Amino acid sequence: MAIAATVSLPLTSPSRAARLSSVPALRSSFLSHSSSNTSVSIRASIAPRNPRFRISMTLQAPEKSLGASSFLDRRESGVLHFVKYHGLGNDFILVDNRDSSEPRITPEQAVKLCDRNFGIGADGVIFAMPGTNGTDYTMRIFNSDGSEPEMCGNGVRCFARFIAELENLQGRQRFTVHTGAGLIVPEIQDDGKVTVDMGEPILKASDVPTRLSPNKGQSVVKSGLVVDGVTWDVTCVSMGNPHCVTFGNKENQSLQVDELNLAEIGPKFEHHEMFPARTNTEFVQVFSSSHLKMRVWERGAGATLACGTGACAVVVAAVLEGHAGRNCTVDLPGGPLEIEWREEDNHIYMTGPAEVVFYGSVPL
Repeated sequence: MAIAATVSLPLTSPSRAARLSSVPALRSSFLSHSSSNTSVSIRASIAPRNPRFRISMTLQAPEKSLGASSFLDRRESGVLHFVKYHGLGNDFILVDNRDSSEPRITPEQAVKLCDRNFGIGADGVIFAMPGTNGTDYTMRIFNSDGSEPEMCGNGVRCFARFIAELENLQGRQRFTVHTGAGLIVPEIQDDGKVTVDMGEPILKASDVPTRLSPNKGQSVVKSGLVVDGVTWDVTCVSMGNPHCVTFGNKENQSLQVDELNLAEIGPKFEHHEMFPARTNTEFVQVFSSSHLKMRVWERGAGATLACGTGACAVVVAAVLEGHAGRNCTVDLPGGPLEIEWREEDNHIYMTGPAEVVFYGSVPL
């Protein structure tokens, strides 16, 4: 029996909050066959003052199995079909935009969709678009605040799994993806995890960008940054998007990251005058030369459960500061990522999961 979950909510200001629970088993149920002809429809009015705001779930036995491609092929005027994915809890609304180089929704609509009380709930909206300059595909993202980042590491893993479902591809697959950070190459492994060639880290201070003065060649490595009167030791890295990585401050050289008030300190780093494009900030605890733990405040999204580019930047900073080797497990609140900074090509390789949460539709 296939299950299709539909979230129906207008992108105008609703009168009351509603939340759609995740459906972990939805993907397997949605793709399964059933000999039953039973059809059950459940509709619950969440906001009586706004009859358009409802959640409906339909269970039906299709003639043949459905996948993301057939679900998203439905073309209805004023309706956006999507699939929600997550990479270690960093969650995204994935939109099939392969027929156009312009996003199907505006940044303002993305903000409303990402709202966890009045919308679907996500850290961002990702669009699968036609390739650029010979690549297979183009990936664009709107953050939950409507800003557009150059790239997202967890997002590109979700993007790869989304493309595989759209194209009905099985087994090991490799794509070339154009992003605002340049060429990214994800590869789906036999176990379903995704390894992404994230390219070379950018360390030149002016290219990160940061206004902090270089103190190691053209790079900023373990340099002092004053935030609220406290001097933090920071290393600045770009993975196509800016990162400020810290392992401690002058008062506390060994962070216990779970004790940090991220909501208080994170925005002060993000909007610091030393970062003209704002910055993502990673706070790191060192367990060993191959095991790190981080919490992240993401530019445009705030505290998230995982950040792939951030984990890559953390390993680069750990190597440069002498905390770790080039092959590390990085623990994030949503789970671990495997990060390798290879000496032979200077590229960083990230490996981690990406999972379907549910399929849905929303009126625009």
